[in-house]
Amino acid sequence: MLNPNGDIILIDKPLRWTSFDVVKKVRSQLKVKKVGHAGTLDPLATGLLILCTGKKTKEISKIQELEKEYVTTMVIGATTPSVDLETAIENHKPSNHITREDILELAPDFTGTISQIPPAFSAIKVGGKRAYEKARAGQAVELKARQVQIKELEFLQIDIPTVTFRVVCSKGTYIRSLVRDFGEKMAVGAYISALRRTRIGNYRVEDAAGITDFMPSS
Repeated sequence: MLNPNGDIILIDKPLRWTSFDVVKKVRSQLKVKKVGHAGTLDPLATGLLILCTGKKTKEISKIQELEKEYVTTMVIGATTPSVDLETAIENHKPSNHITREDILELAPDFTGTISQIPPAFSAIKVGGKRAYEKARAGQAVELKARQVQIKELEFLQIDIPTVTFRVVCSKGTYIRSLVRDFGEKMAVGAYISALRRTRIGNYRVEDAAGITDFMPSS
């Protein structure tokens, strides 16, 4: 039953769906005109996407301010232009000399208030166009550094060249920038092979509906 004053809907976004794809599907199935999301997820990311309907769309900006939690798998020893698998893997470098201790020693450099430059493949507008539109067209993209806060950084599994970690961060943090900078610090490069948003504030992906819940019944 829809709330006439609007709803906050938690969705576990599937792989390769854009955030707007999810908005369109939910809008169509619920037959409500006013639906918005509180924070984009890249097509190759999965996990918690919060949708607001009706009058609840007024809460979107407040939800966007909340801290986020992600679980990320990065591969070291190569890069991609998009820092994920949207683009081809390149710049292969040996990484077998890097140890678990080397990675753990870098953690303090990426904890607390840090400066990061958003990835070229991002939705930030540059000269009236989205940065990713310019990047996909092969145009140079210059973005300014910004201050973000990494509140927690926990390494869950280190099996070189694959490293899985959990990060709790502030609004505006780009996990792709974090991985890119981590790879540069190790001098071998890195890219994301999997990214999942698990929490926004007190909203958790475990409580989210699957997109199939909004598919027409056969």
